[in-house]
Amino acid sequence: MLDANLKTQLEGYLKNIVHTVELVASLGAGPKSQELKALLEEIVSVSHGKVEMGRDFDDARQPSFLIRRKGTEIGVRFAGIPLGHEFTSLVLALLHVGGHPSKAAQEVIQQVKDLEGDYVFETYFSLSCQNCPDVVQALNLMSVLNPRIKHVAIEGGLFKDEVEERKVMAVPTVFLNGELFGQGRMELEQIVARIDKGAEGKAAEKLKAKAPFDVLVIGGGPAGAAAAIYTARKGIRTGIAAERFGGQVLDTMAIENFISVPHTEGPKLAAHLEQHVREYEVDIMNLQTARKLIPAKVEGGLHEVVLENGASLKSRTVILSTGARWRQMNVPGEQEYKNRGVAYCPHCDGPLFKGKRVAVIGGGNSGVEAAIDLAGLVAHVTLIEFDSELRADAVLQRKLASLPNVKIITSALTTEVHGDGEKVTGLSYKDRNSDTRHDVDLEGVFVQIGLVPNTEWLHGAVALTSRGEIEIDHRAETSQPGIFAAGDATTVPYKQIVIAMGEGSKAALSAFDYLIRTVPAEEEVEVA
Repeated sequence: MLDANLKTQLEGYLKNIVHTVELVASLGAGPKSQELKALLEEIVSVSHGKVEMGRDFDDARQPSFLIRRKGTEIGVRFAGIPLGHEFTSLVLALLHVGGHPSKAAQEVIQQVKDLEGDYVFETYFSLSCQNCPDVVQALNLMSVLNPRIKHVAIEGGLFKDEVEERKVMAVPTVFLNGELFGQGRMELEQIVARIDKGAEGKAAEKLKAKAPFDVLVIGGGPAGAAAAIYTARKGIRTGIAAERFGGQVLDTMAIENFISVPHTEGPKLAAHLEQHVREYEVDIMNLQTARKLIPAKVEGGLHEVVLENGASLKSRTVILSTGARWRQMNVPGEQEYKNRGVAYCPHCDGPLFKGKRVAVIGGGNSGVEAAIDLAGLVAHVTLIEFDSELRADAVLQRKLASLPNVKIITSALTTEVHGDGEKVTGLSYKDRNSDTRHDVDLEGVFVQIGLVPNTEWLHGAVALTSRGEIEIDHRAETSQPGIFAAGDATTVPYKQIVIAMGEGSKAALSAFDYLIRTVPAEEEVEVA
């Protein structure tokens, strides 16, 4: 099951186990059960006695297994074979159940331990989903820290009847005590905040008490991370408030154009960004959504950023790096069937449509790459492009054209997504040349039509273009003195990770230059 390199890495990790761990399996007669048995035996073989095989048990889900601290009820459960993106989740589960401490913030760990009530979580994941591990790992950790919390991570591709019955059409999908809890990427702090009803108020009070910053970065993607690192290295008081650290990079599967790194994946790069920022004295305020920007009344004064929870942060300079999000079609049926057939991440949700017919909306690189990937999973892909020709790179177009189960439709405007009240059943599009309507029967629609800047909250505060991009000059300055911007939310062309990092660094240097050349308003004195 595991190659020599993975075995060596696993052996090194398992040395950190403090308490003996038992692997208790529920296996059937099928090949997947045999695969799981082989995986568990390999884990035991490289553990130097720290992991043992327990007695098998009979569970409704087969194959499945329990990772349990020997002689206790502390444990986590997997239904399926957690390889691919979930291999890290498996390793962390072994370590945490075995007593190795988590790297989560101590105040969050204590918050989990203090939770009252009984919670039974079920998470449906796919092995190709880069958003799933964060959710699986967070809930696994919670079940280790608090005995009243239970969690089972379920590989959707192995339990299709269950997926169909519970109408799971996007991953990760989490159920709590049998009811839908959430879909999509969630971090430990987010999950805890939703359960602990008083958490948001406590967090707001802490934020309100913070002293003004020299530089306040809004957004935790590549631009925001670079800006925070550059300003922190100058020795000035730096804060970074992010809705989710890593930004849209977290939703990116393969990254092959980041110079000097031939290949990486979005979540891995995001983790490295956060780790780098944490090496400096940066006040990281994660899971914070900015609602309003109030520029300083006079140059040199304090700018104010109002957050969704009601708290306000003040700073002498602000760097806006709020990034962008997937553009939506804004047609009837899209919102109604979001996560019920309408999806935006082919890598995450593609396996749930195995053997079905789907459409990809968009003929740029993202759309064509999605169609190529999906063609290897689904029965048929219809790619619909608004323009008269595809805009993707030639090498991608050639690959797409070679696939027998792909149909390409150009000069087409998607007008409606159809469904039966529970899931997608088709879509309609208009031929832009003949103005005729066409219907396509299918079960999934993957939208890949570009990005929208996250700047709605900035209207009236700084100058924006008609497309919502923040207008900046060559020094990353906005229309307001002391407020700078960088990355995909700005007018800088070519929305690329490497460019965002460069722009974030530039904005940081410009902010520092502004600070050393501007007298704070409260320090100004009148000259007689």
